[in-house]
Amino acid sequence: MESIRVKLLKQGARLPSYGTQFSAGADLYACLDEPLTIAPGETAFVPTGLALEVPVHCAGLIYARSGLACKRGLAPANKVGVIDSDYRGEIMVALHNHGAAPQTVDQGERIAQLIITPVLTPAYQAVQDLTDTARGQGGFGSTGR
Repeated sequence: MESIRVKLLKQGARLPSYGTQFSAGADLYACLDEPLTIAPGETAFVPTGLALEVPVHCAGLIYARSGLACKRGLAPANKVGVIDSDYRGEIMVALHNHGAAPQTVDQGERIAQLIITPVLTPAYQAVQDLTDTARGQGGFGSTGR
C-alpha cells in the first residue's frame, strides 16, 4: 500500500485514520483552538491542521461523514471537496449546517472523510458528431423506463 506524506501544521492536528480495516475513506479531524458553532444555514471553514502530498494523477476527495450529515445536518458545502495533487496548503473542510439548530464542532471531532483516487486528465477535442449508443440523448430518469 502506498503512503501519503502529511505535514502536521498545528498543535492538535491528527493524521487521517480509517475507522475499520475496510473503510474506503480516512476520517479527517477538526483542528481548533476553541469550539466552533455553525448556525443553521451557515457555512464555516473548519481547519484540519494538515497539508498533504496527493500523488500525481490522483486527487483527494473530501466527502461527508454519514453520521455527522444525517444526525446533525453538517456536510461539506461543496458536496465533494477536491484536493489537487499540486496543492500544498492546509486542508480545510467547508461544513454547511443544513439543520434547524446551531451545531458545535469540537477540537479533534471527525468532520469529513478523505478518499485518494486516480484521476484521468484527457485532452478535450471538438468534433461534429459523437458515436451512437442505445441510450442516445436520454437524460435524467430515462434509463428506468
